[in-house]
Amino acid sequence: MWDSRVVRGSTYASHVLPTTVAPDPVSVQKKAEKKKLRDFKKKTAERRQTVSTPEPVDGRKHMDVQTEQYLEAISDRPAEETLGTQTDEFLDRPPSPLFIPQKHGVDCATQIEEGDLFDFDFEVEPILEVLVGKTLEQSLMEVLEEEELAAIRAHEEQFDQIRAAELAEAQRMEEAERRRMEEKENRLRQERERLARESEVSHKVAARGFATKYVGNVVSEVFDELEETGFFYDPLVREVEEEVVPWILEGVEEGVSQASIANSLVDGALGTVLQIRDNKAAAAKAKYDAIVKAKEEAAAAAAAAAEEARKKAEEEAAAAAAEAEFHRSLCRLQSKT
Repeated sequence: MWDSRVVRGSTYASHVLPTTVAPDPVSVQKKAEKKKLRDFKKKTAERRQTVSTPEPVDGRKHMDVQTEQYLEAISDRPAEETLGTQTDEFLDRPPSPLFIPQKHGVDCATQIEEGDLFDFDFEVEPILEVLVGKTLEQSLMEVLEEEELAAIRAHEEQFDQIRAAELAEAQRMEEAERRRMEEKENRLRQERERLARESEVSHKVAARGFATKYVGNVVSEVFDELEETGFFYDPLVREVEEEVVPWILEGVEEGVSQASIANSLVDGALGTVLQIRDNKAAAAKAKYDAIVKAKEEAAAAAAAAAEEARKKAEEEAAAAAAEAEFHRSLCRLQSKT
């Protein structure tokens, strides 16, 4: 209780701890012992003043000496010094006399013969019966406890076996459920992939049909425009225009004087050239007709292939829908069961 850090009073009020350092417990204890010694000396001095004791003679002084007949142990006393003094010898305490109660009443006597109070053969029989009965009862209880423990162990083993079987069955069912879920996920994934492929095929077929329809017109228009612009030309006509005609013009310019001969030659040459040009034009026209016919046949084959792919995609979609309906029916049946 001397520690200043111990809070006393209400625990709800705010306490301000002192900033000073707590004193050392050893020093506090020493101070308390010194104070106690001072108080004792003070009380002793007061007691001396109250008792009328004559003053000591020269060369001597008064001291507190125990002069009682019997010694008393002093448990708490101040520091003292060993001194000697002459006192009376201690008187020995006489022994306590033996207590003998005062006699009263009348003395009586009774004669008891052997076997009057206790017959061993007769008295030991119930004791033996009790001992044997208790022993048998204890043995029977131990046997019953052993049988009960054995039954409990057997029941525990049976319970462990049943629990292991149930656990194995639960694991098997969980594994089967996991496999069913994996199969379901795989089927759903395959169905999504099939639908994606079907959608992709339908888009490709539609794009191919649109491209075929669009490109067919474009090809014909391009060929017509190229033909109109002169891209497809007769090589003989081009040769005549680029070589023969200039040569003829040069010949005409050079041989104006030989007009009659040149005219006859030119007429013959023109006839031959025109015949050759007609032949070349017919061949070019036949070749163009063959190219156009081949493109038309290719477009027709592409349209037939697209129609066949569309029919096949429709058949696969119908089969997938039937399979999905079958699986849904199977799932509903399993859920009902």
